[in-house]
Amino acid sequence: MRWTRTLQTVDVHCAGEIGRVVTGGVLNIPGATMADKLDYLNKTDDSLRRFLCSEPRGNPAGSFCLLLPATTPEADAGFIVLQPDQAHAMSGSNAMCAVTAILETGMKEMAEPETVVVLDTAAGLVRAVAACEGGKVTRVALDMPPSFVAKKSAVIVTPEWGAVTYDLCFGGVFYALVDVEQTGLTITPENARDLAVKGVALRNLIAEVEDPAHPTVPALNGLAYVMFRSIDPDGVIRTCTTLRPGRADRSPCGTGSNANMAVQQADGRVKPGDVLTSRSIIGGEFTTEFLGETAVGPYAAIQNRVSGQCWIYAISQIGLDPTDPFPQGFTLSDTWGG
Repeated sequence: MRWTRTLQTVDVHCAGEIGRVVTGGVLNIPGATMADKLDYLNKTDDSLRRFLCSEPRGNPAGSFCLLLPATTPEADAGFIVLQPDQAHAMSGSNAMCAVTAILETGMKEMAEPETVVVLDTAAGLVRAVAACEGGKVTRVALDMPPSFVAKKSAVIVTPEWGAVTYDLCFGGVFYALVDVEQTGLTITPENARDLAVKGVALRNLIAEVEDPAHPTVPALNGLAYVMFRSIDPDGVIRTCTTLRPGRADRSPCGTGSNANMAVQQADGRVKPGDVLTSRSIIGGEFTTEFLGETAVGPYAAIQNRVSGQCWIYAISQIGLDPTDPFPQGFTLSDTWGG
């Protein structure tokens, strides 16, 4: 066996959503800040992302969580999410996977009943409090980046569904939040493919008319996802974030839940101290606690805490043989969609 590159991952899932945490093989990424590093991955050299996320080493479902040296002394580790479309600043489910891997493999000593891990992200410092018992992380609570509503009840006219109303929000990345009944679908497992296709199509249509700009961190600019939402009979918010090239998030989506709480606050439905539950397409749940009000540039914003649980299922090594004909991977429409 000849490998010119070797990476180690701790493979974790958060309520079913895969987050493979890169724990070895990447020393650092150029850039003085995490925003600089995110920009480098997206604008200068995305070969690492393509190597990991494309076939034959990757697949459409799940992400790679890149751990890097922190750029600030307050943080334990830098954190960037690699996905098939691009590198992203923040993801709640993936941050929970990273914290679980850091503690359960001893990268940071676990203390019971709680251990604090601080992640340095392009969206700001994310403080995680991990509930720990018997050497296991039983819950991760993330103090998320401030969320805000950039545009409320915007409308786009689509060729297939007519006028579609959405809320343009920031929850760590930018979302268009869409009430799912406008598409004629419900958020159920049998509709996952249709939801994914429609969500990505909507995202692309909205991105043609919206180019959301973060007021303080340009690396966070741009629309990342469409998240569909509905209300279950028990009052829980059902969510389905749709990710390019065309799949449904298996988790309730941490950054999306963070963004949706900002909508609830803007509508006067919640106050500090309130807790909402988000439920995924396969039934997993996150809780989002409204901590307080703040501001981001010109936007009224709120602080939230999102909580969930993860499970380690494998430890892997990924390598590159110098004769491999696919060093940057490939995608085929039979698996990846359009």
